[in-house]
Amino acid sequence: MADKHRHDNTNGVENCLVVHPYLKASQRIASAVDARLEEAEGLASAINLNVAGCEAVSLNKLRPATLMGQGSVERITSLIKGLKESNDDAIGNNHIAIVIVDAALTPVQQRNLETAWKTKVIDRTGLILEIFGERAQTREGRLQVELAAQTYQRSRLVRSWTHLERQRGGAGFMGGPGETQIESDRRMIDQRITRLKKDLNEVKRTRKLHRDARKRIPYPVVALVGYTNAGKSTLFNRVTAAEVVARDQLFATLDPTMRRLDLPSGRTVILSDTVGFVSDLPHELVSAFNATLEEVLEADIIVHVRDVASPNTETQKKDVLTVLKGLGLDEDTVSGMVEVLNKTDLLGEDEQEVELNKSERATEVVPLSAKTGAGCEQFLQVINDRLMENFQILETSLAVQDGKMLAWLYDHGEVIEREDDEATVRLKVRLDATNVARYDQMTVSQARK
Repeated sequence: MADKHRHDNTNGVENCLVVHPYLKASQRIASAVDARLEEAEGLASAINLNVAGCEAVSLNKLRPATLMGQGSVERITSLIKGLKESNDDAIGNNHIAIVIVDAALTPVQQRNLETAWKTKVIDRTGLILEIFGERAQTREGRLQVELAAQTYQRSRLVRSWTHLERQRGGAGFMGGPGETQIESDRRMIDQRITRLKKDLNEVKRTRKLHRDARKRIPYPVVALVGYTNAGKSTLFNRVTAAEVVARDQLFATLDPTMRRLDLPSGRTVILSDTVGFVSDLPHELVSAFNATLEEVLEADIIVHVRDVASPNTETQKKDVLTVLKGLGLDEDTVSGMVEVLNKTDLLGEDEQEVELNKSERATEVVPLSAKTGAGCEQFLQVINDRLMENFQILETSLAVQDGKMLAWLYDHGEVIEREDDEATVRLKVRLDATNVARYDQMTVSQARK
């Protein structure tokens, strides 16, 4: 399998070997194992590592010392040696600098494998944290990544927290030029974690103020969620004309982005693009990214964007739902999400029909292609209709000179009918329940003056 996954190694990029261990008892089919290997390879490539080989390792049981059995450890040792000595132009004489084990390793297992393979070893959690460390751009994102990295490092005590300040970026698990390894200090890490949590609490407070401000306007919030690389940012850019980074790459979006979006009815909403989920998302990241994911919890509508062209689309859906429920979303909220079947341009008509008819769906389903724009108008209409479900029809009369109240109704509702005479403006307006209550309160206050 290693030959199949080789890439050209240029510009001094470090070589890595990806190892995916899985239990035989789990009865994982070959396609699922290949898909997981491909995803792990994509994660490695996301931080510009050259994947020299990929290897799946079946396990009878998990070994406390090395995770996998001695025979498997020795086989990987031979593979590393073979890749190092290969004369293939793709690899040359460059050694394997890093072995990525696509599983969670204990500190003991990581240390023992490094000793056996004589190379740096990082596990799935370390790899994802490394990606997040390179990609986070905002102060909030960097704080979240560092908190997750500190929590992870604390259990290992093999790296200094100061590595996060290295110029190369990343979370400090891979090592690299300019790295200085110093003795890990639990007290120092704990102090840093305390400071990070304090800073993130301030971020949460600020974010709550922003949400409260939006509620006073108020604009409903529509949050996009989904598996990484499902096309959330592409859809976000398509409907908002924004320029959020959208690449065919895992975790292209890490920092939350919000934009104003005008719906067909003229109603304005705030569309939020959030970080993508992944199977076996490290719990350190779920905890650290709560400040970001609060936007999902507070959203009026949650849109689950799926890569329907992926052979693992159903598994990815389950992974996303698992994370959402872990964040505290109740069953009713999850079942009420709008489900977008993205990348339909990669499917034939028959395949699209099969996906639409799969099982009984509790959610509203919208097939579209964010890349071509097909189906995006239907998506906006579905969001529009969903928001309108809780609207009420208000019939009211205003004095002609009451321009302030008239403007408020136009800004916060949809004027369906209007009739003017010399002294009065009679309106029929569609408003949500919150604004109906606010209007009633304003008219009472005005009458008292």
